[in-house]
Amino acid sequence: QVQILESGGGLVQAGGSLRLSCTASGSGLEIRDVGWYRQAPGRQRELVGALSRGEFTNSPDSMSGRFTISRDNAKNTVYLQMNSLKPEDTAVYSCNAEIDDCSGWTCTSYGNYWGQGTQVTVSP
Repeated sequence: QVQILESGGGLVQAGGSLRLSCTASGSGLEIRDVGWYRQAPGRQRELVGALSRGEFTNSPDSMSGRFTISRDNAKNTVYLQMNSLKPEDTAVYSCNAEIDDCSGWTCTSYGNYWGQGTQVTVSP
């Protein structure tokens, strides 16, 4: 059984920075690919950025350079570093992870899982 947990959200002033964490817990389970999404009230969920095979996917924020994704494999954690935050960045940020079961000789696909999300609020 896998559990995906996000943390690091909070209140920050415009221009500030936050680092969100996405951690997968479960014996033998590892994050293969991850996408960070956000959803503001009354708006559809949108992709913020993703890391797949060590490469970033296209997204407005990732292309702008304000947001970057990194990972710590030892901690089974993926980070979303958000700089130069704007009020329009206010949203619930969620981690979506493709999980591999690496308990055997090879890693096999385990499933796709979402965390509960963490609130990011950027004040003017």
